[in-house]
Amino acid sequence: MAILVTGGAGYIGSHTVKALLAAGREVVIYDDFSAGHRGACDALAAMAPGRLRVVTGDVADADAVELACAEHRVDAVMHFAAWLSVGESVTEPAGYYRNNVVGTLGLLEGLRRAGVTRLVFSSTCATFGEPTRMPIDESLPQQPVNAYGETKLAIERALPHYERAYGLRSVVLRYFNAAGADPDGRLGEDHDPEIHLIPRAIDAVRGGEPLQVFGDDYPTPDGTCLRDYVHVDDLASAHVLALGALEAGQPSAAYNVGTGVPHSVRQVLDAVARVAGTPVPATVGPRRPGDPAALFAANDRIRTSLGWAPRFVAIDDIVATAWRWHTAHPEGYGDRRPIEPTT
Repeated sequence: MAILVTGGAGYIGSHTVKALLAAGREVVIYDDFSAGHRGACDALAAMAPGRLRVVTGDVADADAVELACAEHRVDAVMHFAAWLSVGESVTEPAGYYRNNVVGTLGLLEGLRRAGVTRLVFSSTCATFGEPTRMPIDESLPQQPVNAYGETKLAIERALPHYERAYGLRSVVLRYFNAAGADPDGRLGEDHDPEIHLIPRAIDAVRGGEPLQVFGDDYPTPDGTCLRDYVHVDDLASAHVLALGALEAGQPSAAYNVGTGVPHSVRQVLDAVARVAGTPVPATVGPRRPGDPAALFAANDRIRTSLGWAPRFVAIDDIVATAWRWHTAHPEGYGDRRPIEPTT
């Protein structure tokens, strides 16, 4: 039986596909390639000849999802396909509801028709909004302050109803700030435009536009936002463990996935400077709408229930993997070419 990975050609999705292939699984990437990379699919296919298939499709298309599940004997799904920018979700909420909510409901309808009853759902710490205490554990109220968090929470709230009605068991993984790249150098982060701090800082060091820091007047030790940077490989391992729990018959659950160690924007820029050997050109601008001052995880539940623990905690180690990817791939995947999906 195969695992369908929606958005599997994207950043976190591709690293998770690599982890699944390393575990000996059959994988089907399902991606519309609006943001995913054909180059990532090529790199993954080379790692495990014959065990990866690629289907081009829209998650909102329930008929196409059902067909893909039936043709490839899919018995579990990992869902990464979504829009992901907090700032953009404030200015373009309609797109976020269309893609993240309507699109996911289309996926769930396709799974229902195909009889698929296991789902690992990519959620976010943004569902907690401005948390009432730190670190953030799973018992805190979920009160999003931006459309990105609201759309993810909408699906979280739908999943128990789908389980009661259709038997769809799920594990929800609420990421903190995904960061870093494949330590083997075959996969990395390639967004257009880039929105994440570490690759933007690396680009500034390598001669791009100076980095803009969004606010330095937050109630934090150095005035810049505090975030929990979790390595993308550690996120991938959480997905594999979550799938194993569902396959073992464990009940549906939700987990926060972060290191539990916060770093400020300035601390991250200092880490990039240490790894690169030169300061990061940066300017300070106004706060970005929808950004809480601090977000970092309490990860006791996922450690206890799934046996998960991050391999990468030191921010310099996380940055170093990203630096190696970006310096070795200055144009990212460089894959703006049409290919035929494999079946």
